[in-house]
This record gives sequence, C-alpha cells and structure tokens, in this order.
Amino acid sequence: MEQGETSLKARSERFVQQDFSYETTAADQADADLVRRMTGGESTALDILFHRHGGRVHGLLLRMLGSSGEAEEVLQDVFLQAWTRAATFRAERGSPRGWLMVMARSRALDRLRAGRAARRRDDSALQERPLVEPPEAETEIERQELGARMRELLAELPEEQREAIELAFFAGLTHSQCAERLRQPLGTVKSRILMGMKKLKQGLGAYR
Repeated sequence: MEQGETSLKARSERFVQQDFSYETTAADQADADLVRRMTGGESTALDILFHRHGGRVHGLLLRMLGSSGEAEEVLQDVFLQAWTRAATFRAERGSPRGWLMVMARSRALDRLRAGRAARRRDDSALQERPLVEPPEAETEIERQELGARMRELLAELPEEQREAIELAFFAGLTHSQCAERLRQPLGTVKSRILMGMKKLKQGLGAYR
C-alpha cells in the first residue's frame, strides 16, 4: 500500500473511530428503529435520520474531500445507499450513526482514490492496463457504479418527486417546510417523496 494511501486511511479512521465503540443508548435505539422502518419503505424515517446525522456525515465528507460540492454529492449517495440497503444494518455491529459514518468514509475514500487514479492515467497514458482488476479495485468500481446509478435514477424521477426528495433529504427541510416551499398540501408532498423513494429502491434492486 502506498504511503499516501496509508496516511489517508489513518486520518479518515480518526474521524470516525468514536462511532465504532459505543454503549447502546436511547438515541441509538431510536435510530435503529428508524432504520427498521426504512426497511419497510417508510421514507419519513429516512427524513428523520438525515436530520439527525446529515450534518455530522457532511462534516466528515468535507474534511476528507475538501470540497463542499463533492461532499454534498457524496452525502446524497450515502443516504440513498442507507435507504436502499437498510436491511443490511446490524445493530450488534454498531450504531446507525457509525454505520452511516463508515459508508461515508468508504465513499469518500473511493472518490479520493478515483481522483488519484485519474491523475496517474493522465501521467502514464501509455502504461498497459492489468488484465485482471484486484478485488479491492472491483469493490471500488462497484461503489462508484452504485453512486452513478443513484444519480441517474434521481434524475429520471418526475420533477415534482425529485424536487420534493432533494428538499427533504439534501436541503435538510422537514416535510412541512417542503410543503410550504412547494406550496403544496403536506399529504401531497409526503406522497411524492414516498413514491419517488420507492422508485429509487426498485431501480437499485440489482445492487442490493
């Protein structure tokens, strides 16, 4: 492993190490219940989870990536991944907060590795590509493909559903605030979010 890679992983591990060891608290239990509700397709649970931990996750991504734009883009990927893979959460392995931070760290590392790989390709355009990608590279590619697919699916949603989802999960508004911003009844906005999130989950079925 390259020295830069080792240093990068060490720094990112310090950002999230406080989330790996914990005693179950009422807040952790409440978060775990939200994840369970997400598994059942309840988009309001994802909304609440985002409001609880979106700021912390964004802070980690901003420190690792150094770019607000990239941090916000990866933040979307993390919470969409949490929505589509809620069933993979295991409370015995850690808190939902730690689960989110690990996903964020992995995605940020993928983004940083991809940037370095692109620079190496530019510097060594004539270097022959290996015939077989190592397992670590395959995992990284899979994550990148998942993120790209998430963004594609989000762009394919009807405008009213996409707008409601972006306001609720990426602008940090409550459902009531979304309804006020969109000048639509609260029930209508909740329905749009739920339908849109179901479509995203269905579209990502192959990656689950």
